[in-house]
Amino acid sequence: MHECMSIARVWGLSCPGSPEEVSRARRWTRDILRSSPPADDAALIVSELSTNAIRHTASGWAAGSFHLAVAVSAQVVAVSATDDGGTGTTPKAEHQNQDAEGGRVLDMVNAIAHWVVIHSGTQGCAVTAELYVDARLVGRSC
Repeated sequence: MHECMSIARVWGLSCPGSPEEVSRARRWTRDILRSSPPADDAALIVSELSTNAIRHTASGWAAGSFHLAVAVSAQVVAVSATDDGGTGTTPKAEHQNQDAEGGRVLDMVNAIAHWVVIHSGTQGCAVTAELYVDARLVGRSC
């Protein structure tokens, strides 16, 4: 995590890989962040990353699951979604044209978040997005 996360509270949630779990993940994120300024953006990012995990990885298979983490400090909210892998590829921002029917989630996450990190391994992929609580931190190192 970013150096702004020196003291943070962290929550985790594992969900079965079914579409109904996406709304649960979004509500869970909003409940944790309640009145934090980036709550809506964080919930949107969790929703989109959870949907991608279910649609495009083994997370959406019969015994699949996806895992979420939310870390909150005074300066930063970080949300992370980890899938079950199974694709052999690492997700990346594709900069799709406006007529494309898919491939925009990471573009959107990059546009909303202040920092995005993708970790890919043999057991799956984790996408972590950080949102600054204080807009004055944008462009600065904490």
